[in-house]
Amino acid sequence: MGTLVIWINQALVFGSVIMLGAIGETISEKAGNMNLGTPGIMCVGAAFGMIGAHGYENSVESPNALLCIVIALSCAFLAAAIMGAIYSFFVVSLRVNQNVVGLVITIFGVGVAKFFTKLCIKTTTGNIRARFAAGVFGKKIPWLSDSLGIASDILFSYGFMFYVTIVVAVLVTLFLSKTRVGLNLRAVGENPPTADAAGINVSKYKYLATCIGAGITGCAGIYCVLDFKDGGWATADIADIESYGWLAVALVIFSMWKTVNLIWGSYLFGFFYWAYQYLPSMIGISISTDLAQTLPYIITIIVLIVISLSKRKENQGPASLGLTYFREDR
Repeated sequence: MGTLVIWINQALVFGSVIMLGAIGETISEKAGNMNLGTPGIMCVGAAFGMIGAHGYENSVESPNALLCIVIALSCAFLAAAIMGAIYSFFVVSLRVNQNVVGLVITIFGVGVAKFFTKLCIKTTTGNIRARFAAGVFGKKIPWLSDSLGIASDILFSYGFMFYVTIVVAVLVTLFLSKTRVGLNLRAVGENPPTADAAGINVSKYKYLATCIGAGITGCAGIYCVLDFKDGGWATADIADIESYGWLAVALVIFSMWKTVNLIWGSYLFGFFYWAYQYLPSMIGISISTDLAQTLPYIITIIVLIVISLSKRKENQGPASLGLTYFREDR
C-alpha cells in the first residue's frame, strides 16, 4: 500500500505540472494558434522563475513567503508571455507557418533558459537550489495533511500549486463556455473570417490568447522546478522540462481540447509515465523505463485515431487550428 500511495502522489504532482502547461496551450489553440513552442516556453518560465526566486531569497535575510511566490510566478509568467508575443508576431503579423515558428521557439527557448540561468546565477558546480522557495511551494495544508490517514496522504499532501491548477482548469472551462470574451475567442479559432465580419478583432484575440496561454505554460515550468523537483536546477533538468512540455502538447489532443478533461487526463498520464518506477515492485515484473514513458504518447495516438474516425465535431480541434488567417481573402 505504501508504494501505491507514493506512486499516486508522484503521478498527481507530475500530472498537475503538465496539466498547467496544457491549459496554456489549450487557450492558444482555441484561438487557432498551434503553439509547438510550448516545451521551450515552459523551459523559459522555469529558468526566469528560478532566477527570480533564487535571487530574492539570497538577497534578503528573512525572505517573505508570499513575496517569494509572487516573484517566482511573475517572472515565469512575464518571460513566457514575451515568448508567446514573439510567436504571435511571426504567426499573426508576419503570417509565417505556425509549425515552423513553434519548433523554432522551442529550440530558442531551451537555449535562452540555459544561457540566462548561467548568466544570472553564478555557481561553480552547475547545480542550483532555491531552498526557501521550494519549502514555500511544497508546504502542505496544515492539519489536513496528517490527520486523516490515507485520505490525507492521497488528497492533501501537496503544495498549493496542485490545488491552484485544478481551480484554473475549472475557471478556464467556465471562461471558454460561459463568457462573451471566451465565446469570441472560440469563434476566432473556429472561423476567423466570420468572427472578423462580426466585429471581433481577430489579431487582438490571437495575440492575447497566445501570450496569456504562454504565460500560464511558463508558470508550469517554475511549478515543476520548485515543487516537483524540490527547488533543484541543473542543466540536465532543462531536457526533462522540455519533454514535459511535449507531454503537455499531447495532453491537449488527448483531452479533445476540453480543459475539464485535462484534470483526469493529466493524472492518467502521470500514472503511466511513472509506472516503470513503482509497478515492478508491486507485481514483481521488470518494465522498461523507455517503453513505460512512451505510454502517454501511444495513448494520445490511439485517441487521435479514434477522434479522426468518429468525425464528431465536438471532439475535433478548432477548425482554423494551424491555419494562417489572411483578412484580404474573406
